Amino acid sequence: MEISKLKAIVEGLLFASGNEGITIKQLSKIMEVTEATIEHLMEELKYGYESTDRGIMLIQAHEVFHLTTKPEHSEYYKRLLETPQTSRMSQAALETLAIIAYQQPITRTEIEDIRGVKSDRPVQTLLSRLLIEEVGRKDTVGKPMLFATTKEFLTYFGLTSLEDLPPLPENPETEGELESEADLFFERFSENINENEPK
Repeated sequence: MEISKLKAIVEGLLFASGNEGITIKQLSKIMEVTEATIEHLMEELKYGYESTDRGIMLIQAHEVFHLTTKPEHSEYYKRLLETPQTSRMSQAALETLAIIAYQQPITRTEIEDIRGVKSDRPVQTLLSRLLIEEVGRKDTVGKPMLFATTKEFLTYFGLTSLEDLPPLPENPETEGELESEADLFFERFSENINENEPK
């Protein structure tokens, strides 16, 4: 296969791996090419991203590689978050955000246990909107990533602190009671979003 096609596949896999990132070993296994080949492709990608006319960059944390936006463009990302047209979030994203807000720090698996469905996309949406962030890894098997809300989360929803969140029962007797309280949380967020939408 041509180098350009291999490079395109690596780029796609980097994008698809999202915030979790991916290692050279994983790329090598998935693409069935040598690690040396992957290293060469990564160097080419990194060189290309360093060009001033590219909007993303390749970073490495330990052995894991991620695609991320360039810090010099942060002003524009902030404007994007402040644009009413982009403020709409799916119910899945709102549910996930509520769970994280109440249970933080929390892992993706724990979120999925509460929601009962996969939550990769909602988590990625919230990360891209800077409403949640990675805050370390849980000291359990696999060292899963922990997520928590950000200062932007408080600002965006007009909260001064997490204490402003609708209170949950101290000892909810049923899961339904917990869901009922969470629904109030969703409604509050939905109202905020609707107020920001253009008339």
